[in-house]
Amino acid sequence: MATLRREIRIHRSANDVWTVVGRPEMLHLWFPGVASCTVDGNVRVITLGSGIPMPEEIVTNDSIQHRFQYRITSPLFKQHLATIDVIDLGDDTCEVVYSTDAEPAVMALVIGGATTGALEELRQQFESGIGPALDAVAASSVHPGGNN
Repeated sequence: MATLRREIRIHRSANDVWTVVGRPEMLHLWFPGVASCTVDGNVRVITLGSGIPMPEEIVTNDSIQHRFQYRITSPLFKQHLATIDVIDLGDDTCEVVYSTDAEPAVMALVIGGATTGALEELRQQFESGIGPALDAVAASSVHPGGNN
């Protein structure tokens, strides 16, 4: 089994970043190459840009620890576990750590490369203040009647 870890510092609070990372249905809004995703209970199905669906099992979605874990259950993988931690650095910044354990090992390399782009996209959206993930969070926080 291979393990890869990518991390990035984002100049926004861990709570702010968690509003996106902790929403599994929003992955396609910040992970390049993922065209769409659906969530039903603890099952998320992502659809890649190529049209290939990848079923996943949501293992952990912990809003207190800011930890999200999932397993890809596609037969392409013998084993898989991904963990995303959003760590508060105490200075209104956070570290986002995306770890992947996978077998066959080559699949960890494929996913690891993709997670680098995803973390960069997440940082770009938060630090610029614009992007589809932030738009979706803002839209979901508006209550009927226009009250926040």
